[in-house]
Amino acid sequence: RRLAPIRSIYPFEPRFFEHGPLAQHFVDEGPADGGRGTLLFVHGNPTWSFAFRGAISELSKTHRCIAPDHIGCGLSDKPRFGAYALEQHVERLERLVLGLGLEDLTLVLHDWGGAIGFGFARRHPELIARIVLSNTAAFPGGRLPARIAACRIPILGRVAVRGFNGFALAATHMAVERPLDPLVKRGYLLPYDSW
Repeated sequence: RRLAPIRSIYPFEPRFFEHGPLAQHFVDEGPADGGRGTLLFVHGNPTWSFAFRGAISELSKTHRCIAPDHIGCGLSDKPRFGAYALEQHVERLERLVLGLGLEDLTLVLHDWGGAIGFGFARRHPELIARIVLSNTAAFPGGRLPARIAACRIPILGRVAVRGFNGFALAATHMAVERPLDPLVKRGYLLPYDSW
């Protein structure tokens, strides 16, 4: 029911992988045997598997396409405390990939998904055939871009991000060249509708 408003542009069957008490949503489309290979889409923040909907719709005709939502993002569980460190995201990606028995992977990494995907690739280079990078970087020395650093301001940052969805909402304006179609904007914001 929750996906009903965006089903026309996100038609995928919801699937969940259990990490103890946390349920991680993922998309699994295309030939179960991998067809021409398996593409593992790893999204950034504040997006979710929705960001890859067009690629999945097209590429799943010939490839198996897996796109998890990180814990705290998309349709995955969003625990109030903890569970959001880079290492924890890498561990969950590792459990998902090994649990699904994936191999000969093409990693498609976007934004923060780059750090998560490379963390996984470092642990399991034998499973990686190719890597595709999109808008990903690391910030050496602890420096963060001002817009991201502002989200860490005590109390103010938490209220803006969690209470008013400031990070995801701002991204739908600042991270685009043209205004988003209202349905697409609704899709990006759909999972981030409450504190």
